[in-house]
Amino acid sequence: MDILFIFTNIIVLLAIIGILITMQRKHVSFTKRVFTGLGMGIVLGAILQWVYGSGSEVLATTADWYSIVGRGYVNFLMMIVIPLVLVSIIQSIINLDKSAELGKMSAWIIGILITTTMVAALVGIASATIFDLNAEQIEAGQAEQDRGSSLEATLDDVVETQSTPQKILNFIPSNIFLDMTGQRSTSVIAVVIFSVIVGIAVLGLRRKNPEQAEMFTKMVNAVYAVVMRIVTLILRLTPYGILALMANTVATTDFAGIIELGKFVMASYAALLTMFVIHLVLVGVFGLNPMTFLRKVTPVLGFAFTSRSSAGTIPLNISAQKNSLGVDQGIANISASFGATMGQNGCAGIYPAMLAVMIAPTVGIDPLDPLFILQLVIIIGISSFGIAGVGGGATFAALIVLSSLNMPVALAGLLISIEAFIDMGRTALNVNGAMVSGTLTSRILGKLNVKTYDDKTAIDDSQSV
Repeated sequence: MDILFIFTNIIVLLAIIGILITMQRKHVSFTKRVFTGLGMGIVLGAILQWVYGSGSEVLATTADWYSIVGRGYVNFLMMIVIPLVLVSIIQSIINLDKSAELGKMSAWIIGILITTTMVAALVGIASATIFDLNAEQIEAGQAEQDRGSSLEATLDDVVETQSTPQKILNFIPSNIFLDMTGQRSTSVIAVVIFSVIVGIAVLGLRRKNPEQAEMFTKMVNAVYAVVMRIVTLILRLTPYGILALMANTVATTDFAGIIELGKFVMASYAALLTMFVIHLVLVGVFGLNPMTFLRKVTPVLGFAFTSRSSAGTIPLNISAQKNSLGVDQGIANISASFGATMGQNGCAGIYPAMLAVMIAPTVGIDPLDPLFILQLVIIIGISSFGIAGVGGGATFAALIVLSSLNMPVALAGLLISIEAFIDMGRTALNVNGAMVSGTLTSRILGKLNVKTYDDKTAIDDSQSV
């Protein structure tokens, strides 16, 4: 009987995929198809949980089958991340007139990412204070206690490997082939650094041996064209991937845990939404229409929300910045890559700040003490370098910040039941921060194509795959 139910659930998913395919054949816009997939995924997930219950074996098996579409799509994106970062950054640099432009780009992008993360920390502090959050308010079940004990047991390893000099050293690739496998949390930045070195070397070679430089440039341009074609093919799967991801997320979400920790959930999303508004205000301050920005980045944020992977969103991030927002190609490549591993407003900014404020009273610290706030914000800014852009990065960031303040870290384990639900919003904010950094940097350096930015149809054209 269970097999029949599972088979029926799979048929339902395939039927919805068929609807999305029909919409594509009728030339329905990419954005509408993405949101159709998102909406149908929510409805499908809710029905599955209502019919079977979140802990049922039928639902667990169904989720495994749905993961072929959902996580399979994420895996395809992760597959292309490193080749895309490597080739696109090399190609961007060798097309620069001067290598000094690279320094300006990187400085502005990193500056905006880290500054907004520190602002996000202040927002997290304010939200935790307004909602009167306290670590003692959270009751721990057996699973939460086990998770807290596990985090405390691994804390020493985290602290030992995360001194500031060591974190800086970890950015430097010692084996580029290892980093191309994405095995380290800093692999993306390591590949970026390697790509920058290659690009600068080509600029130097162009002055001494222009024929060889030209040959290499042609090769890079050819490989770049192939990689971008692969990205285009993968992006065609976005509506289907979001459908399956959202169905699984809603179907397996512990809504009882969310209700139980509702105060923390509300405070978290209040902080996330506030930071989204600050992003839009920044866009407006630089003379751009915030609503245009929001409309054009929403499809990318939808995927970030469902996948919980900043790194996996890099291909969509680059495509939207370049084709929808009119951001310079080199700036789009660098901001998307950097934004996946540093200055993450949600995971490295808001979340650790909220936990620190919640824990502070339990260890005799006034969370509103200006010196404590200053120390917390500075530590968050520094520790935001090298946080992995995948699920679990926020917990890692929290461990670093709390240990730096000599605070207990078990609270991060007590929130296990709602971790995935809140992480969805945090990831969307991380990606939005990366896109804001690219847009503002392009605007500041006079490289933004304002005509493309203002073109309302560009949101569809960029994704007409």
